[in-house]
Amino acid sequence: MIRVAVLGCGMMGQEHISYILKYASLSVDFLCDPNQSSIDTALSLLKQDQPGIKSPTVVSDEKELLEHVYDIDLLVIASPNYMHTPQLLKWGVHDITILVEKPVAVSEKQVLALKAAHPNFRANICVGMEYRFIPAINKLLQLIPSVGTIKKISIRENRYPFLSKIAEWNKDVEKSGDTLVEKCCHFFDLFRLISGQEMTWCVSKVHRGLLWDHYGYDDQEHKEDVIPIIDSAYVLLDFDDNSNTVEKPNKHSTHHSTLGCLELCMFAEGSRHQEEIIVTGMKGRVEAYLPENKVFLYHRPTRLWTDRSKPPPEESFSEVVYDCSDLTQVYEFAADIPTMHSGYHYCSTAIEWKYLIDAIEELKNGNSFVPKVSLDDGIKAVEMGIKSMANISSNAEAELPKIAPITAFSSKSSDNLLDLVLNASMAANNANVADAFMRVIDACDEEYKVNVA
Repeated sequence: MIRVAVLGCGMMGQEHISYILKYASLSVDFLCDPNQSSIDTALSLLKQDQPGIKSPTVVSDEKELLEHVYDIDLLVIASPNYMHTPQLLKWGVHDITILVEKPVAVSEKQVLALKAAHPNFRANICVGMEYRFIPAINKLLQLIPSVGTIKKISIRENRYPFLSKIAEWNKDVEKSGDTLVEKCCHFFDLFRLISGQEMTWCVSKVHRGLLWDHYGYDDQEHKEDVIPIIDSAYVLLDFDDNSNTVEKPNKHSTHHSTLGCLELCMFAEGSRHQEEIIVTGMKGRVEAYLPENKVFLYHRPTRLWTDRSKPPPEESFSEVVYDCSDLTQVYEFAADIPTMHSGYHYCSTAIEWKYLIDAIEELKNGNSFVPKVSLDDGIKAVEMGIKSMANISSNAEAELPKIAPITAFSSKSSDNLLDLVLNASMAANNANVADAFMRVIDACDEEYKVNVA
């Protein structure tokens, strides 16, 4: 039995719990959250699904949970964004498995700290980028080889505004990382995954403050100092693998890299499609649509398009439609996925857990732990978000210099912890780092409570 602790029992923590209960090899042994209503909801999920189950140990303080580290096999970090890096730094030195929700960091300093500490981590870390596993998106990934060399990737999300959370931390640019990190790290991860390349350039145009009233910024004590989060954006991206293996159409082509376009609108409730991903290659095109959960594959006309003075006839190109609401059309292990899909992510969280359990079992059998989404993947997605905000092209943004780069919500303890990890002499010795972590935590106990959920 894999003993699980859930650190943060808000919306995502509850979604994870709903799936943990569906897998017989998992048990929820610990819950940690300072908000009693979140704890109560998590406990009700446990009792509702398994009435006779032993109640987990409940704590409100992360430091108290750390005292039970040797009774934990797998930690789920589902706390507010700005806490992910400090929590990874504290728990990563222990020999456990960690599933950390995205984003893994919200600022450049946090990214640097993770990079410095990562070589000393003993924990096996997987990042919760569940969009990779949404059935329609995964089917699109499977079909990409059939469209030839990829030249264009377009990702669009038209959706409702951010939902309300405890203390509304997700409306705070410092605590969330702002929208292009908080929300769009999923999409930046997909750009990398689809292209197989790294971003070399980007530029952004954004709207900010359009949802000022909806988010209740006027109710804040110092509203004159509030920087509202991004409400809509276009981000243009350029990718290149810097190799000679990419097929070049011909010597006269002016641009051989892959072009990307991200479009986000957070005030588009009721749109026919909430998410659209379109990948165009030299041989065809594949399109995924949600919540329709369908994928469309097209191939460009070849020999049947003989009269080039007219548009290609319908019979010269093909269309294949895949209905991905049937998991058997996407995943060979569909029968192993829980039939009751909870949450907001088209059952992708259940698939994420299937992969994670398999990776843990491989580790138990003496093999390496190979996560589907590594910490390095998570860091690179955040870096793309930070860079896209640093490259906002707007006169209005120029008047708000503290937006990019974001400094991140900080406290004395979290700053001390980040500075500690960035100290090269400390990072060189794992034992010293672990000991120093605990000294900082002990000195700043009150600041290390998970104070919002």
